[in-house]
This record gives sequence, structure tokens and C-alpha cells, in this order.
Amino acid sequence: MTMNRRQFIWAGTGVAATLAAPHVYAASHGGAPKVVVIGGGAGGATVARYVNKDAAGAIDVTLIEPSRTYYTCFFSNLYIGGFRTMESLAHSYGGLATEGVNVVHDHAVDVDRTAKTVTLASGAVLPYDKLVLSPGIDFIEGSVPGWDVTQQNRMPHAYKGGSQTELLKAQVEAMPEGGVFAMIAPPNPYRCPPGPYERISMVAHLLTQSNPTAKILLVDPKDKYSKQGLFEEGWQKHYSGMIDRIGPDFGGANVSVDPMAMTVNIDGSEEQVDVCNVIPAQKAGVICERAGLVQDNWAPVDGRTMVSRMDPDVHILGDASAQGDMPKSGFSANSQAKVAAMALRAALTDSRMFPAKFSNTCWSLIAPDDGVKVGAAYEATEEKIASTDSFVSQTGEDAALRKATYEESLGWYEGITSDIFG
Repeated sequence: MTMNRRQFIWAGTGVAATLAAPHVYAASHGGAPKVVVIGGGAGGATVARYVNKDAAGAIDVTLIEPSRTYYTCFFSNLYIGGFRTMESLAHSYGGLATEGVNVVHDHAVDVDRTAKTVTLASGAVLPYDKLVLSPGIDFIEGSVPGWDVTQQNRMPHAYKGGSQTELLKAQVEAMPEGGVFAMIAPPNPYRCPPGPYERISMVAHLLTQSNPTAKILLVDPKDKYSKQGLFEEGWQKHYSGMIDRIGPDFGGANVSVDPMAMTVNIDGSEEQVDVCNVIPAQKAGVICERAGLVQDNWAPVDGRTMVSRMDPDVHILGDASAQGDMPKSGFSANSQAKVAAMALRAALTDSRMFPAKFSNTCWSLIAPDDGVKVGAAYEATEEKIASTDSFVSQTGEDAALRKATYEESLGWYEGITSDIFG
């Protein structure tokens, strides 16, 4: 499977383009029906854009996002490796506003599902007919003993795009000659399953350029991980002797840290490190908890519409949702947002619903021009979003194919960010 920017956009917009002109239902708060979207990432910005565009003014769409500039978490590892600038990962909401989305830069602090209102940090109260929650992830407090967000400048997580990513790269660049970089990898489920291992690759690439005697210690609570054979092959080929992974069989699931002393304790054995990237266990963004829509850390949804299984007037997208087989990724969130947008239009106007279909691909860069990928197609059942077909790069692929896979990922990035932000 190959994909370029134009193919990506049209693959996602074909269904919406066939929809009929809307017949508008009466709104509970008067005027046009109101859709409020919380979270301006890959899921939230996409659903806001598509509902606004396809409803052609028949639905009022408000997007609540505190940041004025969005830095994609996907591709942020390439910034660490020196393959992208931070500016190339930055996107504004000006395109959405120009298209007619009411973009509000504020924090959503509460949801009243009885009154159908969202309260903002500024004190404003926004009514809605349909609410979309796409807040991404938050971290589970205490999941790595010794670490909390007050220590994120000493031991950055860098798992939300922006300043944390810049901090981690700066720390790696400042490591002493022959120093030790450590990563505490998260348990399942978490955002971007190949992400920690692509990051290890990019840190290794950076160190080979300026600090080739440095070492990387990967502490991992999982028995296995995404693209494991591909990463292990690549690390042996490009960074032989630099990376040590400690899995659960050697204590990788029993870890604590001391940010002040810069130590990592692995099953009773203490390691002194120079940089420590702590990626804690994760859960749905906290606004989902405040709305009372979470079970076992994530927000369960019906994959046919992405509607909450606890509230038919709330849709939940992307990393925060418990939906079935799809990985938590920007591609998944964008795909889910288009299904949700179609369902919202059907609920608020008289437009037609088509069966939900989804797709996802996750690319990873191991070394210059050495890209690999994994992906799948999905359909929604009553129980979940289920994988129907899948593919993955193979070990031993030739250099030309790996280069083409990396270049394909560049086209995808340009396509999806244009699709999300206009």
C-alpha cells in the first residue's frame, strides 16, 4: 500500500461529498443545532472541520482548544532525530476559523450532561445539542513511582508535542561524552504503540552523530511491542552495541525513579543516568472523567458512530476512546472523526448514514531513509471496531523499499495535517 497527500485526502472525503443537502432539526437551545468539540488535535479539529464544511452553515460548530498553535505529537520523534524542525510540526487554527468554525482558545473545565452545557476556565458556559470529546491522553498518577508532572523538567515525558519535545532533545544534546540515556516505556494501552521505539531509534541516531560512545537503556514493562522484529533488526544494523532493552523478565516492570538524584531503580538495582525520558501509563483526557464517561481509564464508545456508550449526545474520538482494535494514533483519530462527523450530521440534519469504515497506518523511521510501517483496515460491529485486514513491513527489505516507505510517510504528513487544519 502506498499513499500520497492527494490520495489521503480524497480517501477520507469521498463519503461526505455524496451527502444530500441537510434538513435541519430544531436545536434545544434555539437557533441552529450546536456542536461543541473539546480538543483541537487530530480528532477534534477534523470533526469540527468536517461537520462545519458538510453542514454548509446548518450547524453551529465551536472548537475549544487552549493552545493557539498545535504541535503534532506524530513526527515529533523526527524532530528529536534532527529530521524535522519544530516549526514544521506547528499548525494554527486560522484555517478552521476562516472556514467558519468558532475557535475558542480556553480550557474546558466541566461538562453538565443534564443541562447539556460546557463550562470554560474563563467562566463562559456553552450550550450544546451534541458534544464531541477528543482530549487525547492524560497520565496515570503514580504509575512510575518517584515521578509526577512536577518533575517533568528533570525527567521529561515528551509525549505531548511542543516544549517537552524540545526539552528532551536539548537534554540529549547536552549529555556528557559516553553518558547514559534512559527511557521508561509505558504499559499497554498507550498513544502511538511504535512511538517509544521510534524515539529510541532517533535518539540513537542523534547520539551517533555527536556522542557515539553514549549508551541507551530502554526499560520496558511489556513482553513484546509494535514492530519489534523491525526495530531490533534496525538497531543491530545501525546502532550495534548502543541500545540495551530490559523487559519484564529482567525487572523492566518493577521500576522507580529519583529525579533529584537522576537514578533509575530496576527491580532493586540502581542505575545512574544522564537523561531520563519517563513515559507514564496513560488514560483518557481528564475532561472525560469530569463528564462521567470513563470506565477502566478509557471512554467506551459504539464504533458505528463513535458515540459514548453512556450518553447518546456525546461522541468521543481518538486516544481517549475505548473502541476496539484501532491503535491510539493521529491517523486513527482522523479516521474516527470522519465517521463521527457523518453521524452528527445524520442526527442533526436529515442526511444519510453510511456504514462506518476506518483505516490506520503508523510509519516509523529507524535511521536515514530506513522507514517501516504497520497498518490495517477496520469495520465497526455492535461490539467494537474490528480489524479486517492488516499489513506490516518485513525484515530484510532492500534499501530502496525502505527509502520509499519513509518518503511515503512525508506525503502522508502533509496530507493529514492539511485535512485536519485546512
